Amino acid sequence: MAPKDVDVAMTHDCFTISEIIEMEDLGFCEKGEGGRFVADGQNDFGGRIPTNTDGGLLGCGHPFGGTGIRQAIEVVKQLRGDAVRQVEGASVGLTHNLSGFIAAHTVLIYGREPV
Repeated sequence: MAPKDVDVAMTHDCFTISEIIEMEDLGFCEKGEGGRFVADGQNDFGGRIPTNTDGGLLGCGHPFGGTGIRQAIEVVKQLRGDAVRQVEGASVGLTHNLSGFIAAHTVLIYGREPV
């Protein structure tokens, strides 16, 4: 799998800058281009990679320990085609969760079909 294969992503956007950095680190855009990527709407519906389609942490709250579960629920809804704000044709989703002392990252890839 490569970043170009992902249709929808959920990132750990605990701070506004976090999603910008994560877009770069996950390979959705080049290093140093995250700000422009987000400003151009490439992380929104109709963009390159719709991200945090349920509002993310900044829109849904930041329950300590519950973030990964909420992300998984949203990605599964997207892949089943029954999310509130649906990414049409989504077949591969990604979740990125940050935990501990900003030292442990967990990235999971979800798909409608086995790879």
